[in-house]
Amino acid sequence: MSTPDPQTGSSFPVFDNEMAEIVDSFIVESNEILDKLGQNLLELEKTPTDTELHNVIFRAVHTLKGTSSFLGFEQMTGLSHKFEDVLNKIRRGELQVTSDKMDVMFEGYDLLKVLLQRIEAKNADPVDIADVVKKLEAIAQGKTVETSRVPQLVVEPVHEVEQHADTLQAAEESTDLTKHTEDHATKAPEGAAAQSTQVQQTKTADTSIRVDVSRLDTLMNLVGELVLGRNRLSQIAHQMSEQEEGIPAVRELSETNSHIDFITTELQMAVMKTRMLPIAKVFNKLPRLIREVSKEMGKEIDLVLVGEETELDKTLIEELNDPMVHLLRNAADHGVESPQDRVAAGKPARGTVTVRAEHEGNHIVISVADDGKGMDPEKLKLKAIEKGLTTEAQAREMSTQEIFNFIFAPGFSTAQKVTNVSGRGVGMDVVKTNIQKLKGTIDIESELGKGSKFVIKLPLTLAIIQALLVEVNKEVFSIPLDSVLEVVRAGAKDLSTINGREVIRLRNSVLPLARLSEILSVGQNGNGNHEEEMYVVVVGLAEQRLGIVVDSLLGQKEIVIKSLGDYLGSVRGIAGSTILGDGRVIMIIDVGELMKLCAAMA
Repeated sequence: MSTPDPQTGSSFPVFDNEMAEIVDSFIVESNEILDKLGQNLLELEKTPTDTELHNVIFRAVHTLKGTSSFLGFEQMTGLSHKFEDVLNKIRRGELQVTSDKMDVMFEGYDLLKVLLQRIEAKNADPVDIADVVKKLEAIAQGKTVETSRVPQLVVEPVHEVEQHADTLQAAEESTDLTKHTEDHATKAPEGAAAQSTQVQQTKTADTSIRVDVSRLDTLMNLVGELVLGRNRLSQIAHQMSEQEEGIPAVRELSETNSHIDFITTELQMAVMKTRMLPIAKVFNKLPRLIREVSKEMGKEIDLVLVGEETELDKTLIEELNDPMVHLLRNAADHGVESPQDRVAAGKPARGTVTVRAEHEGNHIVISVADDGKGMDPEKLKLKAIEKGLTTEAQAREMSTQEIFNFIFAPGFSTAQKVTNVSGRGVGMDVVKTNIQKLKGTIDIESELGKGSKFVIKLPLTLAIIQALLVEVNKEVFSIPLDSVLEVVRAGAKDLSTINGREVIRLRNSVLPLARLSEILSVGQNGNGNHEEEMYVVVVGLAEQRLGIVVDSLLGQKEIVIKSLGDYLGSVRGIAGSTILGDGRVIMIIDVGELMKLCAAMA
């Protein structure tokens, strides 16, 4: 099949149902190829003489060329063909891998991803690929190409494959498609290697099946209903065992309840795992980001990734892209110093940014640490006063942690000048907003001259959660346990007032208080300000902390979050509802909204 003019646009091909399935499989396979290709190109820059890597990259682009040509995607075919020419000369030893050639290849790679996104969206508008094609032709001829700009990494949402129950057959057809469109001019060893890869793909397809995400959501909802039924059955079995102890039927009911409890928990975990994806989906984009930012900033930075196999819910992974990008940009710009400054400070010229993910109970903890200059609390304090975020008197009373938290304020930036990387004061605000949305917390550790560390703590899932049940004026509420940091007892003597707002001193910080009875207008105004003893539930969201005053604690419970429905709609301060084992419907506190309500009332 002849190679079309790469600069010619074409309308989107029309396919029948059978071919449409093959196109779907092409999109799935091509996304996987491009994900791996991006990592391999980064590896090539580090090990430019690795001949096996040369062949792996060449085969990947060769496969993209063949399959796109078969389906009539002319621009992708043409661009892949020019890309392949460069790679072919590299693997034959006719071209050396250099930084400027890598820049052009990354531009070509980015453009391939754009073209695939157009195919996925069935967008027939041609993309201007002429400039990149000319650059690829130039470097293939050994010419030096001046890159007009440092390529900017486009951070896309994590691609989740459109999944159909019958795509196993389509996946097998895709494997056949790849085999039939291989260029017959390819040397025998490469063909054998490609065939081996295809056999491996077929084996993988035989042990997996793609399922539409909406079906998993439905399954998760059904498991939620089962959990509610399990809770109800457990309460009834407990009541009967207390009232009718010794009766064989009651003993059998108790045993059956234990079995149902075990099976329900196992089923819940199994369904949750089907929605889990490795965080590598997010991490794989970060080496490229560090490469581009380092180049633009004139810095030398090594990225260390730990825990890429750690899994969490698909929904959380999709929302993690933006926070991770901004945290890495922040580390590269504000954290790691220039090579000259590092050497002058007695450090290696190359800086290191370490991104780590690990499970901790029912949470995932993600940290981004750099070995840079750290944050100066005094400079942050002065900047905050200058921005009108605090007064000198208030700043003197603040802890170091509270001063660090100023960096999350909208518009706050310590950059000396505005660049493509930072200086506009929007990055860390985005981090805070996204982490709040995910019901997570973020903490900062920093030591001047040693570096900074940002620690994000997120729940593993947002559907079925552990909650703390509390009572306020004989009304029961649940507070998501993911937001609860600790519970303390306090007396009237521990209370203070600052600007008309109740606070208590908790270790080295001042904690603002909120009375649930007043904010949500529950019955009377609680016990007023005259109680001798009270419970304070300390909650955290992103970098914010708040103490919620309640009458009593009823314990911890696994609950299923239910919406309030169309009739009630949205109620401020309430995230949803749940049903207890005794059939009572109780409200679930929205910690983020509650904090906003408190701020508005202050």
